[in-house]
Amino acid sequence: MIDLRQTGQIFGEHGIGKTATFFSHLARAHPDTALVYVPAANLTPDDLLVNAPVRDPRTGELVLRQLVMSQLKPGRPFVLLIDDSLQAGDTIQSQLMQIACNWALGEHDLRALGCVGVFLTDNESLSETSARRSDLALLDRMVTMRITANDTSWRRHLAAKYRPWDLRPVFSLWASLSPALRELLSPRTLDHVLANAREGFPLRWGLPLVDGERLRLAEPGPDGRPGQNRTAEILDRIAASLGVANPATITDPVRRVVRAALRNRWTVLLQGPPGCGKTELVRETLRGGLGRDALYFSLPVTNVEDLCAPVPSPDGTLDNLLAAPFTGPEPKAIVWDEYNRPKDKAAFAKLMEVTQEWSLAGRRIENLRAQIAVQNPPYHLGRKLLVSRNNIAQATRFTASLLVEPEDIPANEWLLARYGRDAETVLEWWKHDIDDAGRAWITKRTLERLIKLHRKGLPLEMATVYLGDGEYAPVPLTGLVDRFRGRPVTGLRELARDVDAWEARLRRAAAHSAEGGDDSDVVHQLLANAELSQLKRHRAAVVRLVALLPAKLRATYLVGASERQQRYWMEVFMELRGR
Repeated sequence: MIDLRQTGQIFGEHGIGKTATFFSHLARAHPDTALVYVPAANLTPDDLLVNAPVRDPRTGELVLRQLVMSQLKPGRPFVLLIDDSLQAGDTIQSQLMQIACNWALGEHDLRALGCVGVFLTDNESLSETSARRSDLALLDRMVTMRITANDTSWRRHLAAKYRPWDLRPVFSLWASLSPALRELLSPRTLDHVLANAREGFPLRWGLPLVDGERLRLAEPGPDGRPGQNRTAEILDRIAASLGVANPATITDPVRRVVRAALRNRWTVLLQGPPGCGKTELVRETLRGGLGRDALYFSLPVTNVEDLCAPVPSPDGTLDNLLAAPFTGPEPKAIVWDEYNRPKDKAAFAKLMEVTQEWSLAGRRIENLRAQIAVQNPPYHLGRKLLVSRNNIAQATRFTASLLVEPEDIPANEWLLARYGRDAETVLEWWKHDIDDAGRAWITKRTLERLIKLHRKGLPLEMATVYLGDGEYAPVPLTGLVDRFRGRPVTGLRELARDVDAWEARLRRAAAHSAEGGDDSDVVHQLLANAELSQLKRHRAAVVRLVALLPAKLRATYLVGASERQQRYWMEVFMELRGR
């Protein structure tokens, strides 16, 4: 097409390496030709062309001229690649039609600027595009071809990327799947699955979250609905081919995946219920890894101008000024908070360029090491949240996508460190006095409000979620009020204060049955639910009490515990052996 000077239109499924093939082939076959890459899905109308006042060199008067984006004047022959052109909005579609038909943009002839080829790459799926080309006047001006994953060199790329693994069994497994499953498990998604496997993470983290739900590897049935879910089977077979584990869960998942993102230059998506502490934990972990604060953007209040703004340049092109935080050589990480609540489509389009291409307005962001997007699910506690939808092409840009549960966030320790005994009281009420449904309504953010209102002597009900018409979250607060008023309760602090009496009760329970008794269950539950800082504070009492619990209860303290908790319990057990 370059030799023929014909516009090329290339269709193929998402994630098969269409764009990467252009970069690698052009560098190898046409080393003197630049590739100007334009992600059309992320464009706003002013990115390609804008009318601006400039001074006429002949008369000295200000006149209105059309300025093109500076990338279209690279100073040498170039091929223009317009990626995902069918995902662009209506205004951009009109500009792209002029480029595809006439190799022109406004008053500018692209050939005169050095253009030797124009290509458009797309996925035909209506679930991923906002338009479909049906105008014969446009279609008659392009050479069109359809490609599949077998037409790109993604296998060679992955084999080189994941040495010393032998990926031939994985490729054979992928080839044995049906076409529908191969489309779901695209080469890009398979890349993400392998990346998570190399870090020892659950392989399902490599599967994208589409509209808040984990992608299921299921073939469509005769009625068009998903058939048998083969996700676990396929991922386990991939893990077996690699000789690695496919854990169902890991401890401290949020901090571990954020650290992996910094090491490997990942984009990560974290989805979890509101108020559980996701964002603060991400920012704290990034601060520890970078030695400085990460860049932070809350999407509901982020404008395009907060990221970049087009300005005329002295050479008569349209350049972009980047926001100051994106410039400079220092290491950077970005937190995109409320990722699925963008202020408008233009701002989200710019954001998508950063998350997909690690660039802004066509300029690479120097020393950007990680991007973490944080969002809420579409539904929580049976209520719909005001979040936007995504498609699979957007969702597969994240190397790891996590569904975060409140227990994955160590917010309890933060509350204890900040609020002391009041936090202990609230947490013991939350753990022991209300059921699972009540705990779902009382987020860590709500717990902090309860403490603050208690300290000011205000009604605690005001700290819970207000549902309208005088109704608050359906959680009884009587037990918490009683605890604050000094009602006798049993917690770890009380066990330590009266450890002699509790030792005697545990001895009687052990003498009665090797399985222990009710007193054994009470002590076990309090130890299992205690925070690490509480266990350390009452270490002597913990050692004395654990020694009298049945062995099967002691063993549970290591199951699903974080590394720090496991280390603590191993030290306790070693101390028991030395007694």
